[in-house]
Amino acid sequence: MRWLVDPRNEFQLVSAITLLDGGMGRELNRMGAPFRQPEWSALALLEAPQFVTRAHESYVAVGADVITTNTYAVVPFHIGADRFKAQGRALAELAGRLARGVADRASRPVIVAGSLPPPCGSYRAEWFDVAVARPIVKTLIDALEPWVDIWLAETLSRIAEAELVRELIGPASDPRVKALWLSFTVEDAAGTSGPARLRSGEPVADAAAAALRLGAGALLFNCSQPEVMGAAVEEARHVLQTAGPTAANVRIGVYANAFPPVNAEVAEANVGLSAIRADLTPAAYRAWAEDWAARGASIIGGCCGIGPEHIAALRADP
Repeated sequence: MRWLVDPRNEFQLVSAITLLDGGMGRELNRMGAPFRQPEWSALALLEAPQFVTRAHESYVAVGADVITTNTYAVVPFHIGADRFKAQGRALAELAGRLARGVADRASRPVIVAGSLPPPCGSYRAEWFDVAVARPIVKTLIDALEPWVDIWLAETLSRIAEAELVRELIGPASDPRVKALWLSFTVEDAAGTSGPARLRSGEPVADAAAAALRLGAGALLFNCSQPEVMGAAVEEARHVLQTAGPTAANVRIGVYANAFPPVNAEVAEANVGLSAIRADLTPAAYRAWAEDWAARGASIIGGCCGIGPEHIAALRADP
């Protein structure tokens, strides 16, 4: 496995591994930034944005090619409907400016991905309401547009969330529209048989077909256990390989979390702080990453609980 920075700062490489950053919320917490539920990572934007800059810088320092805006919790679910109405756009714009500043000061090309999170709550596909979600996602897009290089719709639990993002950012056929990366979260069901599924129950194969239909530049899987990612990568690769030339430029990626299996029925990800697994050391996480790369992933990073030390291990020579 060869970890490379794209020297031309292009977004459609096929052969090289593009290295994402790691989780933002837990890194802010570790650094001593203001941090609690329900505000999660948005609290630092509200009270101490210098910590957000430091977190981005820590990932760039260890080799991340892509840093993600700290907009995951800038939604009414986390900061409240009234605060989102009054401050949502300004907070998202601040998150974009902070990430852009770090990228522009870097000594090498760094891509800024605009995080478009689940607008109605993480992991709960049944909570998604397109009428409620549309103005939330539109606010984030409008605020982030000047600052980001690509769009990263992440932790999607159902295909309808991806369809809404495509509708709002514009068609893939429009050269003015920035590249869209779609990242789905899959069921934490390590060791079970049957096809990998999104948390909605939809097959990963259907998500891959949707990524093609929606003109995504990349199909990723995030915020699930490392154990379930390999199967998701293989199923996505099978769909892409059998789709013909239209799929040639769609890359596959993974950024797993360090949580134990999440009980979505009690919405652990939305109400408290999940435990972090002690076994996912940087070396152990690299071993998982090597497996994903061998199966076809070419974009790799980390989600909740995966920090700069893990990303440094991914960048390190074998």
